[in-house]
Amino acid sequence: MEYFDTDPVRLSGGKKSIIIIDQRRLPGELVTREITSAKDMYDAIKTLAVRGAPCIGIFAAYCVYVRAEHTPDGELDNELSGFAEYLNSSRPTAVNLSWALSQMRAVLDESRGLTPTQRREVLLKKAQQIHQSDIDTCEKIAEYGLGLIKENDGVITHCNAGALATSRLGTGLGPLLLAARRGIKLRPYVDETRPLLQGARLTAYELQKAGLEPTLICDNMAAYVMSRGLVNTVFIGADRIAANGDTANKIGSLSLAVNAKHFGVPFYVFAPRSTFDPKCKTGEDIPIELREGSEISTLYFERPIAPEGVRCLNPAFDVVPHELITAIVTEEGVLSVGG
Repeated sequence: MEYFDTDPVRLSGGKKSIIIIDQRRLPGELVTREITSAKDMYDAIKTLAVRGAPCIGIFAAYCVYVRAEHTPDGELDNELSGFAEYLNSSRPTAVNLSWALSQMRAVLDESRGLTPTQRREVLLKKAQQIHQSDIDTCEKIAEYGLGLIKENDGVITHCNAGALATSRLGTGLGPLLLAARRGIKLRPYVDETRPLLQGARLTAYELQKAGLEPTLICDNMAAYVMSRGLVNTVFIGADRIAANGDTANKIGSLSLAVNAKHFGVPFYVFAPRSTFDPKCKTGEDIPIELREGSEISTLYFERPIAPEGVRCLNPAFDVVPHELITAIVTEEGVLSVGG
């Protein structure tokens, strides 16, 4: 990884555990954790210590392999099948989680004629392949995205779709990080992304480490920035894309898309093909995760900012209709969807 001392998710040297960057601790501390147990794996996803759809997929693949290393030979099928279902229940919206688990379960099923040692080796190889594939995919996405902007352009981002959310360059942040690598000057505007502040805590952090100079704004300042002509385009990632191009991404993406449409600012979604879910015909079919109200009222504050007992609604994602999207950028190129 170019902007950190270690990948956000990787195997330990002995390949018996997973080492993660605990993203809850950024930007104040760069802390790594070593994870072995099924509960810690589940909690890492649920509490957003590991986050970002592609990164969750990579993590899930390594989790299956590590659990295989800690499972008796005769119990591999039953234990790993149950574990995959358990881990898949941690978060419902990001399709890369279920996609990666399906990939690992398919390999497990196909390896039944092999010895337990060979089966574990096959699982390891598949997990490493998923990881390497994402690295290669992010490079391609970043190249295509860089072709959509020019030097000194203003680019507004939402949430975090960089190296922490994927591997290496990222998706929505990939073109900006690639631009920094090549010495191309850009003007990034970073939505703070309430309530978990992934933009303020993670995206601004990544861009600064890359040598860019991001400007942090509150989510409700995006329309102002667009109305003043300060940005030329919008780049976001995605957690699930329906068959018709409707896209689920971090809550606030829909507001950004509506503002972009009004002010004539191109709106681009960046995601690997694994984020497409053909089972979801439209955005109406995408499950939306609802999280604890305390994330709104207390989490990042010294004292509560709302009256005690107030009811909170905290959807983690919203859906951008395909007609508000200029194009979706994948490892295969720029796909026009009707923006």
